[in-house]
Amino acid sequence: MQDRYNVLFLCTGNSARSIMAEAILNAKGGPVFTAYSAGSHPSGRARPEALAVLRSAGISTDGLRSKSWDEFALPDAPEMHFIFTVCDNAANEVCPVWPGHPVTAHWGLPDPAAVQGTPEEMERAFSGAFAILDRRISLFLALPLTTLETMTLQHELGRIGKA
Repeated sequence: MQDRYNVLFLCTGNSARSIMAEAILNAKGGPVFTAYSAGSHPSGRARPEALAVLRSAGISTDGLRSKSWDEFALPDAPEMHFIFTVCDNAANEVCPVWPGHPVTAHWGLPDPAAVQGTPEEMERAFSGAFAILDRRISLFLALPLTTLETMTLQHELGRIGKA
């Protein structure tokens, strides 16, 4: 492997889960990791509840925006080393061809934006999604990437997605 990695988190709307994952990894993984997020059908805005959870955890929300995965399939886009789908819809969609054959894994989790209820129930949904992503990203960061072979790494990332 190498000493610097680009990671892309994919979801359909790129408004909550993938945005939170991008921010968490950028906060915890620098300078070894640079995280990005995108959606197959971006909503056009980050959910304010997701941004509030990030800020309450002390994680910067500067520059976070909802964007299309097409941006990362362009010739001048950064080469991705890892791609994680964080929602079931994106995992089942036909993804663009990513140059460089990145390692992929599915880390699906419930959509907090789909929760209907009181403000407290909404806050719990977004906080719960944040906690799951934070735990999975911490496990990912603990992997000895420089010594793992691609197949072993693919297996370990799949296990983390079930954590």
